[in-house]
Amino acid sequence: MQEISDLSIELVYLMSDTSLKTIENQIIHQDIFDAAPYLPIGFAELLVLDPPYNLSKNYNGYLFKEKEKSEYQEWFAGVVRLVKPMLKPTATVYVCSDWRTSVLIAPILEKEFRIQNRITWEREKGRGAKSNWKNNTEDIWFCTVSEQYRFNLDAVKLKRKVIAPYRTEDGRPKDWQAEAGGNFRLTHPSNIWTDITIPFWSMPENTKHPTQKPEKLIAKLVLASSNPGEMVLDPFLGSGTTAVVAKKLGRRFVGVEINQEYCCWALKRLAIAQEYPSIQGYADGVFWERNTLSAQPKDKKPSVAQTELFL
Repeated sequence: MQEISDLSIELVYLMSDTSLKTIENQIIHQDIFDAAPYLPIGFAELLVLDPPYNLSKNYNGYLFKEKEKSEYQEWFAGVVRLVKPMLKPTATVYVCSDWRTSVLIAPILEKEFRIQNRITWEREKGRGAKSNWKNNTEDIWFCTVSEQYRFNLDAVKLKRKVIAPYRTEDGRPKDWQAEAGGNFRLTHPSNIWTDITIPFWSMPENTKHPTQKPEKLIAKLVLASSNPGEMVLDPFLGSGTTAVVAKKLGRRFVGVEINQEYCCWALKRLAIAQEYPSIQGYADGVFWERNTLSAQPKDKKPSVAQTELFL
């Protein structure tokens, strides 16, 4: 496809040691195992690690096959050993997984990092099961390189509708605020996320990537654990969500992705982000719970969904 060929010119391929300036805000079209030896040491403040889970899945022609438990652990440990030197001493690491994979990677994360928490987020999609509970959650392990790390609490508070708007004795709202769209309260973020929407066909961020993470989800990680101008690393970039969110939120990024077409999808999304920097579910500097779109400030959105760009 000519468009893929044209876009691929913008991609980076590493064959020797490189400077941070060379790869800053760039997408590296390469297997992380091949690219890692050439990447700088100690440059990333935030690592978003979303590797293939231990499931058989086709990633646009690249088939990742489910491994024996010990084999997957060995593979994952190898990934961690590759990327850990790229992190600053104050860096934060977020690792995505499903519940089965979590059991395998937890001992490795505990050995290599300091585990601070485990976030569980609800996928509102998912097929039912006849002889088991429906599987519609995933995990994000919150780890740090050391006990010196940042967590920007105020940047990730959740705006919720107030069901019972209590007032003080003199009639003032108690821990909530009356707005045109209703009564709302800013709440501290917990490690259970029920406000995430999986990208679907009508959402501008949607692509055909089989395990695409929502921009809102990645935005929480980026805002909580990095400051504007700092570097975010994603060694399994996929269709580019981490890079897109980093750009929208004023961070720098380095993304590595083995699939050429996914890299090109990411490039197109980055170009769109230049003109449309909004993130669905994040508006007016706060995250909003589901089903509050009518109350949120309105942002200009792209006129086409991502899936329409790559037919």
